[in-house]
Amino acid sequence: MLGVVAERLPVPRGTLDRLDRLVALVVDEQARQNLVSGATLPDIWTRHVLDSAQLLFHVEQRAGTWLDVGSGAGFPGLVVAILSDFQVTLAEPRRLRAEFLARAAEKLGLGDRVAVRQAKAEAVTGRFGFVSARAVAPVAALFAAAAHLAGPGTAWLLPKGRSAEEELASARETWQGAFRLVPSVTDPEAAILLASNVARRRGPGRKSA
Repeated sequence: MLGVVAERLPVPRGTLDRLDRLVALVVDEQARQNLVSGATLPDIWTRHVLDSAQLLFHVEQRAGTWLDVGSGAGFPGLVVAILSDFQVTLAEPRRLRAEFLARAAEKLGLGDRVAVRQAKAEAVTGRFGFVSARAVAPVAALFAAAAHLAGPGTAWLLPKGRSAEEELASARETWQGAFRLVPSVTDPEAAILLASNVARRRGPGRKSA
């Protein structure tokens, strides 16, 4: 699957080596704490690396500020940092996972572009050009938790599973914006929610595009 990532996102060999090192770090840490589902480890390149990398297929720029909510093992946050020049903030409330993320960023030579915050999104401050969250919470809950970190031009990239359409429909009850579901390249039954101009609804009965 390393070759698939290289084909879709042409990058120097050294960058791909960093992805390989990230995989090794995650597999090694998995023996100490449950970073990802053990059942997905044999397919880690598809289920986690490529699944994370595909977010950049929908982003034209390769620099700016990026917030990853609930980063866990660093998917997608560390993958985004490896494959781009974004200044990436990883928000992870669990201490052991946050400590792993900080160690991994240093070992991967990303310490100058990756900041780890041991906190929930609600406690993070600042404004970000891009916000991602993978397997963290339903769409409406993510908007509620991180809306204060986004401006009108912020792009949200939220990988969702089979419940993507249902979650989006529920979120539209209280949130408005420009929403689009695009197919996942790693799972034909999954989708990525691309959103912008996200704002809480001020009145009932009106739905956005």
